[in-house]
Amino acid sequence: MESNNLEIDGRIVSILPMQSGTSKAGNEWKKQDFVLETETQYPKKVCMTMWGEKIDQFNLSEGDKVRAAFDIESREYNGRWYTDVKVWRITKQDGSGSDSGSAGGSTTAPHPANQSNPGFDASSADDDELPF
Repeated sequence: MESNNLEIDGRIVSILPMQSGTSKAGNEWKKQDFVLETETQYPKKVCMTMWGEKIDQFNLSEGDKVRAAFDIESREYNGRWYTDVKVWRITKQDGSGSDSGSAGGSTTAPHPANQSNPGFDASSADDDELPF
């Protein structure tokens, strides 16, 4: 079952520093996390990740009101589970709540569901403490 119908609306409240490196296979990778806050009665913050060319394509700024389409994927490492929220499309919204067009001028194809997370460094995961 394809999960490409997950979307969330909100405002970008934080853009974290870009991370990059080289995978074990020798491929260059880059990712950037950002925090989206829903504008509901009880706002929720969600940390989401953009990979590769999507970082430049979406060109996000703090304060942008957006609709993000994403996939959720979890993986197990040493008995612990880690979850990624991977963005594959962002549509910037205008003040009236209607679409002002997709960032980058086009809609992107979905992020492949079977692509591994080349930026995850399990050796840096602390087995004794959670980050929250």
